[in-house]
Amino acid sequence: MRKKIITPILHETAISDQEWLNIDTLAEVEMTSEDTSFPIESALLPGRDSGWRAAISGEQTIRLRFEEPLSIKRIWLNFVESDIERTQEYVLRWSADGGKSWNEIVRQQWNFSPSGATRETQDLQVGLEQMNLLELIIIPDISGGNALASLAQLRLA
Repeated sequence: MRKKIITPILHETAISDQEWLNIDTLAEVEMTSEDTSFPIESALLPGRDSGWRAAISGEQTIRLRFEEPLSIKRIWLNFVESDIERTQEYVLRWSADGGKSWNEIVRQQWNFSPSGATRETQDLQVGLEQMNLLELIIIPDISGGNALASLAQLRLA
């Protein structure tokens, strides 16, 4: 039998060949809480490493309110938890009428484990037309623990 050990391919935390939207100039960001050491800009803007973290435990909401309606074809999410074992649930939804009605994009649970799965990445191909609100709801620990919600990166194209 012929065999050889190969070097694993390491994927970047964001796919660099994509022209991501500049959320900084396109949207107002609303959130239920924010740790000042981990501001939301760190998750939404390129070149930031720390990501966003809530200041208090429990369910958290991050809402992007766009000044002009947008058409979105791709959403890239990255969550990282390397300290505690927990099951997180998140819901990503959008609105074209200022929040009068919502369309769910994805609802997902993920089990984080410091000895194994420490990263969850979602690369969603979508066809959202005339979107003016995008909302991410994070339940950091569905068992009701004291975990803090966090988001490493969110990118839109």
